[in-house]
Amino acid sequence: MSHFFSYLSRMKYIQRWGLMRNTLPENIQEHSLQVAMVAHALAVLRNKKFGGKVDANRTALLAMYHDCSEVITGDLATPIKCFNPEIKKEYKKIEHLAAEKIFQMIPKEIAEEYRDLFFAADGDVELHELVKAADKLCAYLKCLEELQAGNSGFQKAERSIMASLMKMNLPEVTYFVETFTPSFSLTLDELN
Repeated sequence: MSHFFSYLSRMKYIQRWGLMRNTLPENIQEHSLQVAMVAHALAVLRNKKFGGKVDANRTALLAMYHDCSEVITGDLATPIKCFNPEIKKEYKKIEHLAAEKIFQMIPKEIAEEYRDLFFAADGDVELHELVKAADKLCAYLKCLEELQAGNSGFQKAERSIMASLMKMNLPEVTYFVETFTPSFSLTLDELN
């Protein structure tokens, strides 16, 4: 018997943005789906518009699993996680141990198919860069949605996340921001 998928199904219970008042709560399961969709789009953009040669489907898969360890660790808020370099370093170790525990739940017959979804493979550096960018983009989109709903508590986060996105200096991120994010500040009537 394997508890692997039972553990993953608990992603829906892990709430994000724990230090912020949310007009609409967000859990890591729905967040992971959005990150996977955005990461896939970034990979497609890199290939079609910016001359890259990355595996868009694999990028989406890596994004789907990027927060799985949080079913054990919970979602530690970024201001706490990044409070100082020592906390950040130790938390990375905790995340790795949690990922290892979940990975050990996978039946041995199929475990190798999942190993590099949980632990970085040498050839995936470029893909992980896109997943990280997608993760930040989704945080930015959450800020826009909260601001659209009148929650001014997300103003500082919105500015800070946008600054970190621009520091990444990725043309596909700039394209995504310019092309897709303005719609997140519109009402449904305005979208139609």
